Amino acid sequence: MEFHNTHISSLSIKLVKEVLESTWVSEGKMVKSFEGKLSEQLGVVNPVATNSCTSALHLALVVAGIKPEDEVILSAQTFIASGLAIKMQGAKTVFADIEYETGNISPKSIREKITEKTKAIMVVHWSGYPCDMEEINNIAQEHKLVVIEDAAHALGAKYKGKAIGAVSRFTAFSFQAIKHLTTGDGGALCCIDKDDYELARELRWFGISRENSSPSILGERQYDIKEIGYKYHLNDVGAAIGIGNLSDFPVRLRKMQEIGKTYREELKNVSGLQLLELKNDREHAYWLFTMLVENRLNFITKLKECNIPTSVVHQRIDRNSVFGGITEGLINQEKFDEKQIAIPIHDGLTQEDVNHIIKTIKSGW
Repeated sequence: MEFHNTHISSLSIKLVKEVLESTWVSEGKMVKSFEGKLSEQLGVVNPVATNSCTSALHLALVVAGIKPEDEVILSAQTFIASGLAIKMQGAKTVFADIEYETGNISPKSIREKITEKTKAIMVVHWSGYPCDMEEINNIAQEHKLVVIEDAAHALGAKYKGKAIGAVSRFTAFSFQAIKHLTTGDGGALCCIDKDDYELARELRWFGISRENSSPSILGERQYDIKEIGYKYHLNDVGAAIGIGNLSDFPVRLRKMQEIGKTYREELKNVSGLQLLELKNDREHAYWLFTMLVENRLNFITKLKECNIPTSVVHQRIDRNSVFGGITEGLINQEKFDEKQIAIPIHDGLTQEDVNHIIKTIKSGW
């Protein structure tokens, strides 16, 4: 049994073969098609395909106009890429506390962390469960702040009927190998505002507009770069994998959500275990199934003895020296760090696997 799995559909293999045979392997019509299908099938707005979620996050900060010494509020319960994207822009990462019951950033803590230097809030949908976006966007509007959603875990999640990727000004997705949908490695930045979208499209390829920079008689594109751009674009090989995997993504997502529902029903009364919150106004994408457990090391050992992998996946990132060390006073983060653990949840699990996991946990540790 694996903790994660990587899914490559038969259609992905067919499309990649066609791309390779065409010899057009950089950004081309496949990338454009992939972006269109993301929007059509999943309801996300103006996706700009990138080579990683980290690139998408950094691109959002650039387009949002975040400058060196500006402050960006983030929870420490995430992968280090979220914080590094802020550091890449020269801005200061200010860590807010999380909600113990979800692992998501606390709106109350956000309010407490806002200063005159605060310019943005980066929220992470931990495990694929949407943050309290209405309250967070209200806070942002009140203080004239930009909201950037790190939705690396949350492709397919919904908040109050809206797809994550259609809620805030910016939303970044990950299509890394073990995510719900992979392009081999890649990401996307969704931009509600059309001007943000156009700028993001230009900046992901050095600041050059492919549509408006035809080659001169000398053979090079004609352009005049006015600000720093980046090599953040996805290529057609990755896009072909993505298009192929989109074909069965709804079925795969539904299976993960069904496994999540089964876990919640079967494990809700297990002694020494607390399930995370699940409100009716949002749909969980279930990239992870995180729980809070007593005697965590005993729990991990018991499951390992029964050939069931477990992982915290990510611990608080402010423990890294690059951020200046642990942020004091994040009480819920401290408690969460001590008890959080995740069990396998992916479409490669059989019903027998799921039953085995449930039975093992119910037998105690």
